Amino acid sequence: MKSLVILILLTMISLSWAQNEMAGKCMTCHKLKSPGLYKQWYESQHGMHEVTCLDCHGASKSEADAFLHEGAYIATLVTPEDCGNCHEKEAREVQNSYHATAGEILDSQDAYLAHVTGGEPAAILGCESCHGAKVIIDDNSPNKLSKKSWPNSGIGRINPDGSKGSCNTCHTRHNFDKTQARQPEACGKCHLGPDHPQMEIYEESKHGNTYYTNIDKMNLHSDKWVVGEDYFVAPTCATCHMSATPSKKLSHDVGERLSWTLRPAISVHKDNWQQKRKNMLTVCQSCHGSAFAEGHYYQYDALVHLYNEKFAKPATDIMNLVIQEKLLENPASFGNKIEWTYWELWHHEGRRARHGASMMGPDYTWWHGIYEVVQHFYFKFIPEAQSFKNKKVDDYIKNLFEKDATHQWLSTNTEELKKGIRSGKLQQKYQELFIQDK
Repeated sequence: MKSLVILILLTMISLSWAQNEMAGKCMTCHKLKSPGLYKQWYESQHGMHEVTCLDCHGASKSEADAFLHEGAYIATLVTPEDCGNCHEKEAREVQNSYHATAGEILDSQDAYLAHVTGGEPAAILGCESCHGAKVIIDDNSPNKLSKKSWPNSGIGRINPDGSKGSCNTCHTRHNFDKTQARQPEACGKCHLGPDHPQMEIYEESKHGNTYYTNIDKMNLHSDKWVVGEDYFVAPTCATCHMSATPSKKLSHDVGERLSWTLRPAISVHKDNWQQKRKNMLTVCQSCHGSAFAEGHYYQYDALVHLYNEKFAKPATDIMNLVIQEKLLENPASFGNKIEWTYWELWHHEGRRARHGASMMGPDYTWWHGIYEVVQHFYFKFIPEAQSFKNKKVDDYIKNLFEKDATHQWLSTNTEELKKGIRSGKLQQKYQELFIQDK
């Protein structure tokens, strides 16, 4: 029995020596051939704690993306499943998050638009680079990965091992620095542009302004990074959506604090949204009073209701009528002008308005948002719908403009409207939108 124990120990020591020797070989070679990569790793927490190349990239021969490299089976991809060997809680939270499902855009109207009207190169570099792609195995490729799907570090990447996501989207390889992931620039690669300009909104908001003018007070390198305790001058994206508060632990599930979904044509509350809102309020109240935080949500909810009720629902009803009545000339989706107008109404202007309101960005709420929604709705979308001269469509529009008080301004004298603003009578038409969502 003692001999067997000694044999097992000697075998383990031998394997450990072999592993260390191979790891050393990796580092020696990469130090020469890719010194930037090596230095990133060397200065990282992984390097300081002797987490080597093989600890992350080592693979079994049976894995779909494994290949023999300098005497060891490795995989280029390091997936959330791999990271979960050490970071179990974080990997589990990522798999349950909205980020992990971002690759599902491959079956959405966004991807359809890029593939059909643009072309595959645009879809790969324009959509899949942020959302993630399904990684394709190519046995003829040196690293077993098809050049069409690698490189790709999209947040919802669909990996060969079945896991979803890419940790290095936020924790950029090979340093994987938490300090970087805490800063808004980490999110700015994807959360910007005409349809979801969170980065631009943050920069114009007081939160962003205070962050950039006080970055030296953010204590970004701290191991414990609790808002209101370790820093207090400003929040970042991570602060609000992921990081710890005095009463909430850090979470890599970025949906735990979102009460609305602002992505679709008509906004709806998320499942269990009341609890998710309470989660976000704990962040707000780390720096603001409860009346301040609740007042923000009161105003924000009203803007979402305004967008939904005055513009999104009627436009969607009209678009559905146009389709049901078979009024479109070309059979392909996006083959007709009115489809583009409707798309931009909610996908661009409508989203900008809602995101602007959610993040206290007044310019995006109005000038880049509702202002352009108004233009699109009244002076592009409605005329295009009326051009079909269809009775059902025309009757719907006529009834909308006659019966809905918020649309009657079109047929009202300017001076009367001005008097209505001064007296508060015009504002009364919108009072029902200021409901306390519960």
